[in-house]
Amino acid sequence: MTRHNDKARGLCRPGARRIAAFPGKVILLTLTGLMALVLCGNTSAPAQEAAATDEPRSPRLGEDVTPMDKSFLGKPARPWSHPSLKDAPPFFRDTKLDLDLRTYYAYTDNFDGTKNEAWTLGGSLSYRSGWFLDHAGIGATLYTSQALYAPDDRDGTLLLKPGQEGYTVVGELYGTVKIRDEYFINIYRHEVNTPYMNKNDSRMTPNTFEGYGFTGAMRGKDGSPTFNYGAGYIDKIKLRDSDTFISPSVAAGASVSRGVLVGGVNASFTRLTIGAIDYYSEDIINIGYGEAKCTIALTDRTSLIVAVQFTDQRSVGENLLTGYGFNTNASGVKSELSSGGSIFTLAYTTNSRGADLQNPWSSYPGYTSVQVQSFNRAGEDAFMVKGSYDFSRVGLAGAAAFALWVHGWGAVDPLTRNAVYQQDEYDVDLQWVPQRGTVKGLWFRLRYAHVEQGGVSDAATNDFRVIVNYDLSIL
Repeated sequence: MTRHNDKARGLCRPGARRIAAFPGKVILLTLTGLMALVLCGNTSAPAQEAAATDEPRSPRLGEDVTPMDKSFLGKPARPWSHPSLKDAPPFFRDTKLDLDLRTYYAYTDNFDGTKNEAWTLGGSLSYRSGWFLDHAGIGATLYTSQALYAPDDRDGTLLLKPGQEGYTVVGELYGTVKIRDEYFINIYRHEVNTPYMNKNDSRMTPNTFEGYGFTGAMRGKDGSPTFNYGAGYIDKIKLRDSDTFISPSVAAGASVSRGVLVGGVNASFTRLTIGAIDYYSEDIINIGYGEAKCTIALTDRTSLIVAVQFTDQRSVGENLLTGYGFNTNASGVKSELSSGGSIFTLAYTTNSRGADLQNPWSSYPGYTSVQVQSFNRAGEDAFMVKGSYDFSRVGLAGAAAFALWVHGWGAVDPLTRNAVYQQDEYDVDLQWVPQRGTVKGLWFRLRYAHVEQGGVSDAATNDFRVIVNYDLSIL
């Protein structure tokens, strides 16, 4: 029996009957969400700040998902500017020019005995202007990935184009119009960071998008909620291992060109955030996603985060993605207990049997999606245990690590409904970001994953990665 990486897309057979998830699972997820809402409403002393401080350094590169509370936010401002520009007009004075260098080594021995291997050098050069007349700005980012070592018979790391070829591409080329504070219109090639449409920056270059959209915010006062919202139309996508912009429907697997309409909102209360977003591609697919997260202060140094998520995916219109209709859904719950420099995480996800869950324009946002596998197969349940630690608390400034285990079971072939193999993944991740000295600005990361698939015949894979980044602000 051939084993494979389950990041691939899967759909149900024509006329297949959709089987809902076991009711007990839905009840469990619902009760967990209601309990979180009750606790949020009766717990004093918000722990948002403590949670952010205690969490190990967030990976800037990896299969970390994009949560709802990072959606619809613009690029963060960088306050520093070159002294020679201090008296220039804002358009030039506030110019940002950054060089981000990256070298990446990846090696995988696959389930079928083949191997993928490459070592690359590249990164990005990004430019962002200040505001012209306080209402207009422009920006661009040039990305490149070039081979240092890339055997022809070990293609497939996604660090290079197919055939182990290097590439260079203008991934971002955008204009931004500021209608008023915190209300922006974005034009042409730019980043998108939402659960099912995001950078997926886990190789040498990220996904970027061509399209048009807006983002806005309504800031509450004196404890009132804050609303971040956005909408737009995405006409093309550049995938993370490509220098070509293609239609999102083609990226999903269709033979026709269709764009994607995106819109959503995220509301932030004192301890609770609730958000929803929808992606609609005419005649291709409709994806709806919702998420709620609550932060609870247990003590001055200990906090608990509880989050729930739900995804619905279905074909629409003429069903041009597959030629027949399909629909499926997935749910998840996650808790993170933070104390001092450590975090203990538990997560559970469950998928209906209608089809494998799809993520053609992003990393997969399921709570149990990790380095190699997404655990998004039809009918699959998955449980994750994860421990993280920030070694800054013991004198190793900038050092952090985590280890996790995910077990997936109950998956079925969406075409035949027959049970398929279960799987386990074990990951270890070590990171060091020096805080001072000549190496400040460097970021070292070592990642290892071992995946076992059990069933009719056993199979395993090992995935090893070494990544070094250097961020240099030129202006």
